[in-house]
Amino acid sequence: MRAEDIIIRPILTEKAYDGIASMKYTFKVAKNANKTEIKLAIEQLFDVKVERVNTMLVYGKLKRMGKHEGRTSTYKKAIVQLKASSKPIEFFNSLA
Repeated sequence: MRAEDIIIRPILTEKAYDGIASMKYTFKVAKNANKTEIKLAIEQLFDVKVERVNTMLVYGKLKRMGKHEGRTSTYKKAIVQLKASSKPIEFFNSLA
C-alpha cells in the first residue's frame, strides 16, 4: 500500500489544534493500516521523524432522517507524536 493510500486526511478539530504545540498531529487513516505503516507513511510524506503512533477506531454516530435511521461511517484515527529533534509539519504551521 502506498503512503498516499494510508494517510487519508488531517483531522482539524479544537482538540487536534491543542496537540500541534506539543508536536502531536491527528490524521484519518486507512482502516487496515497498522502503526508501523502509518509511521513510515508520515515520515515519507512530510519528511519528519516520528516517535510514536497511537491509533483508535471512531465508530459512526447514529443519524436520523425522519423515520429512517442509520450510522455515519466508522473510521480509524491516528495521533502521531514527532521526535523533539524533528521539524514540524509545514501544513499545520499556519493553523497553530
